[in-house]
Amino acid sequence: MTRHNPFLISFSGIDGAGKSTQIEHLCSRLRDAGLRCKVYTFWDDAAVLRRMREAAGHAIFKGDRGIGTPEAPIRRRDKNVRSPLMTLVRLGMYSLDALSLRRLIRRALRSGLDVVILDRYIYDELANLNLLNSAQRLYARLLMGIVPCPDVAFLLDADPVQACSRKPEYPLYFVRLCRESYLRLSELHGSMMVIPPRSLSSAETAVIAAVLGRAGLRTMVDEAGEQAARPLAG
Repeated sequence: MTRHNPFLISFSGIDGAGKSTQIEHLCSRLRDAGLRCKVYTFWDDAAVLRRMREAAGHAIFKGDRGIGTPEAPIRRRDKNVRSPLMTLVRLGMYSLDALSLRRLIRRALRSGLDVVILDRYIYDELANLNLLNSAQRLYARLLMGIVPCPDVAFLLDADPVQACSRKPEYPLYFVRLCRESYLRLSELHGSMMVIPPRSLSSAETAVIAAVLGRAGLRTMVDEAGEQAARPLAG
């Protein structure tokens, strides 16, 4: 098989948009096609000082820990805390995260994998900023220039009410603000692929079609299929 640089795909969107489900389906499809695929989680694999940030946020803001479910909703207090001081803290931490993400992607691109998938990207942090502010928009542009641009950057759009029902962690008004910020970020980015709100199965079809529609990945899939067929032909 011809050697290729790994194909880089990122998934972004509000909490409850279905990112994990779509990533699972995409990985299964790509592995079935014979491709080597690995998923990195932004918060676990790229964000710096993760445990300290979680502990400090809980100690200072007294929010709930964990992940909310319809049966056990929680109320987090972290990215929904907005103040000038917190904005300054975020700008500093996001800069460090961008540099860490850049190093992670460089290692991943030398890994020999066919496809590297990011569950969230720097875009999910930039969506926490006030992108109506010209200075913060400029900052977002600078950070997007620091990290490698994915071959496909998905934004899974979602209805805030449905997203909150699937993952009840933040107030509905805040989830609506986040959705608006993600859509502004997609305009700022310029080439982000927005998957409109739809059923999970319909979104899966759109994601698979978008990925396999890329010539480089389509070539990898075809070559993997030819490689798998050779022993049978022999």
